[in-house]
Amino acid sequence: MTRRAIQHVIDCLWELGKLPSINQLHQMFYKLLRKQGFRAHQCKQIYKYARAIVKSARENNGTKPVLKKLSARLDKYDAWLDLENQIVVVKLRDKVFKIRLLHNREYTRKFLGRKWYEVIISIDRQGRIRICIPFRWSYNPYKPRRIISIDINLKKIVIYDGRSVRRVDTRFTEALYLKYLAEEVQKKHSYAWRRNKKWLSIIRALHRRSRNIVIDWCRKSAKYIVLKAKKTKSAIVLEDLVKLWFNTSKKSSTIADKLSRFAYHKLELAIMTKAIEYNVPIIYVDPKGTSTTCPRCGAKLSYTHRLAICRNCGFIADRDTIGAINIYLKAFKTIAPRLGSWGIHPMTNETRAKGGLSKDEPMTVHIKTYTSI
Repeated sequence: MTRRAIQHVIDCLWELGKLPSINQLHQMFYKLLRKQGFRAHQCKQIYKYARAIVKSARENNGTKPVLKKLSARLDKYDAWLDLENQIVVVKLRDKVFKIRLLHNREYTRKFLGRKWYEVIISIDRQGRIRICIPFRWSYNPYKPRRIISIDINLKKIVIYDGRSVRRVDTRFTEALYLKYLAEEVQKKHSYAWRRNKKWLSIIRALHRRSRNIVIDWCRKSAKYIVLKAKKTKSAIVLEDLVKLWFNTSKKSSTIADKLSRFAYHKLELAIMTKAIEYNVPIIYVDPKGTSTTCPRCGAKLSYTHRLAICRNCGFIADRDTIGAINIYLKAFKTIAPRLGSWGIHPMTNETRAKGGLSKDEPMTVHIKTYTSI
């Protein structure tokens, strides 16, 4: 009933040339929704949500939105949360439901006593009920003593702390391969796969496995990185890749398509979420030139496959290491005055901590390879 009501409001608003105000929406739909059994505050939520969907679709030059997912957003008037017993009590129209949370009890304890905003309930195709509850969380990052830079790539994550490089294998290629298999099935059976339940279920299963691999790996990797940073009182440095896809799409649609499949943004969001949970500081830097600039002298690098060579100073390293070091150096310029004795510049011999290099000693990068977390 909630989905039908929202879709009805969307259909009406889509025919209008100008979106009405909230007061006008109230006059148009309030009595109609009340007759359907919705409470007063639920009516307001329905037409406000429908208006936001239509506004977003028009701003993005999209077609008329069609709601397919069964979901409802409930506030404190329609839901009650008991984390001690892991029970959510929900009131939908004139019925009351008790839903038991199947999450790990140790995990839910960290949310005891925290203020929650709403309860989002959705039902998938298999009839499983999923509940999402956003909580208020205070973020008080500590003062960092060190920096850890992270360069995210398709096959590996490169972590650099100013002294050594660590590599962690990703599962992005495994997820992309499953998506590739699903698309091959679609190409092989043309449009027939839409009407064939067998092929449709196979395609959905492949996409679901691909999504689950990315989500599961990103969450585990993010927790590993954040806990390592917290142990050493370090700040995590990431590239600001928000406009990466938009800028790349202007140059090459093929690369933009690959980037849309590459779930680097999901990993960054997972790291940011865990950093907020554990109060670990996050620093974003401009990604421009991180793979093309020599970290020692600043000259432009020349590449032989993925091996970078500086013709000016002779610095040699692979592309991933170059990116991680340059990300570190960009953050170092802004945060170094607050780092104290841990503020080590890896490319020079100036203002080093104890045990630094002598003037005649060559700079080396120690590489540790990790096949898994």
